[in-house]
Amino acid sequence: MMEAELEKIVELLATNEWPFRIHATYDETIDRFLTVFERVNGKTPFKTRFIIDHAETISPCNIERIKALGGGIATQHRMAFQGEYFAARYGAEAAEATPPIREMLRTGVPVGGGTDATRVASYDPWVAMHWLTTGKTVGGLTLYGENNLLTREEALAVWTTGSAWFSGAQDVKGRLSPGMYGDLAVLSDDMMTVPDARIRSITSVLTVVGGKIVFADAEFDGLNPPLPPASPDWSVNALFASPAERQPAQAPAGAEMRACHDGCASGCGMHGHNHGIAWASPIPVSDKGAFWGALGCSCFAV
Repeated sequence: MMEAELEKIVELLATNEWPFRIHATYDETIDRFLTVFERVNGKTPFKTRFIIDHAETISPCNIERIKALGGGIATQHRMAFQGEYFAARYGAEAAEATPPIREMLRTGVPVGGGTDATRVASYDPWVAMHWLTTGKTVGGLTLYGENNLLTREEALAVWTTGSAWFSGAQDVKGRLSPGMYGDLAVLSDDMMTVPDARIRSITSVLTVVGGKIVFADAEFDGLNPPLPPASPDWSVNALFASPAERQPAQAPAGAEMRACHDGCASGCGMHGHNHGIAWASPIPVSDKGAFWGALGCSCFAV
């Protein structure tokens, strides 16, 4: 039984005071996890953080349970890419708070932002910022009402001070202040005032990590250090620019990236070249638990 096996693992982690994270999309799975965590915590109290990743359909009750145990929720913008599929399967109302980030912030549980790149989404943070503040998918579908949108300041905080908690680095990362790391980015546009449609096109023109310039462009181009090669050299990052830097029309995929038997260049970002599952039905799954896995997520807990 899953709970029995998980309890042994979590008890070992708690005994050694090791932080841990576990992936779960659906509230039903999160509920089962938390029951185990609470049982272990009753015997061996958690002394460090734990993290639930994804949590698209988490309930207010389970958000409170995570907070009570000293945990946090790491969110990603998978719905920016998969919102149409989710809404078509479960309805627009079910998609209105997936994930319920506004409720998480109201509760006071630690919340971080990320991309889940590169299996499920782009590594470009500005796609996520656009989704958090407008509630729209990359295809233009509006998923959320005003009650689940973040302000731009809140979205930035989730990605900076919020995410720093998840690596235990909240005392040295996340803001510019004395004693903290000199990490900063000079942006191509003012994130706080640029029109919504321009958020996804923001890029860094100067990136500083630990006080050292690691990237420079535009007026700072002369300061740009040579980039290390992408690793692995066959990765998408080695061959394609991030969304904000792409040209309006892209060239066909290189032959080494084509996976179809006929060598086509029409790979889908979610399904790769397995076109059949996308053609066979509007949602290429037969049950709720398989939804995310079918669209590219490698999480085992759904």
